[in-house]
Amino acid sequence: MKKEQKNKPTIIAITGPESCGKSTLTKQLGNRFKATTISEYAREYLEKTQGKYTFEDLEKIARGQIELLSKAKLSNSEIIIMDTELTVIKNWSEYKYHKISPWIQTQYENQKIDLYLLCNPDLPWEDDPLRESKNDRHEIFELYVKELEKLNRNYVVISGFGESRKQKAIDAVNKYLSIV
Repeated sequence: MKKEQKNKPTIIAITGPESCGKSTLTKQLGNRFKATTISEYAREYLEKTQGKYTFEDLEKIARGQIELLSKAKLSNSEIIIMDTELTVIKNWSEYKYHKISPWIQTQYENQKIDLYLLCNPDLPWEDDPLRESKNDRHEIFELYVKELEKLNRNYVVISGFGESRKQKAIDAVNKYLSIV
């Protein structure tokens, strides 16, 4: 069935560990595909708390990210590109706190994403006061692979630098759009 017959937007999630180019790629793809983009709600939330948060805050962050998606769906855009989604929150919760809220787990399992672009942390780390896993990005990346595989999600790993990285993402989106 072709996209225009589906009457719902294609949702693409840019996901992966910290400092792997998710925000940059979201902007690039948003421009390229004239898509509605959704920013990372966690950044907005943590800027208000000066980077301080607890396990309980993760559910608030997840709810904020879901609300941004709900609003974006009202835009009637054919494509929505999300800078992060619930895989990020789920993985971080398990990694940092060794537990996950049942509500986040359920929302994560039920989220409807058409294509995940999983960013490899092969880019240089960029310091940011809201980031905290500089030395663990590759270990955390493997958690993403495991989770996406476990739930049989449609994903493509995006690696490389600059224009090459961007082109790999564009190619992955074009390939997906050509089959829907």
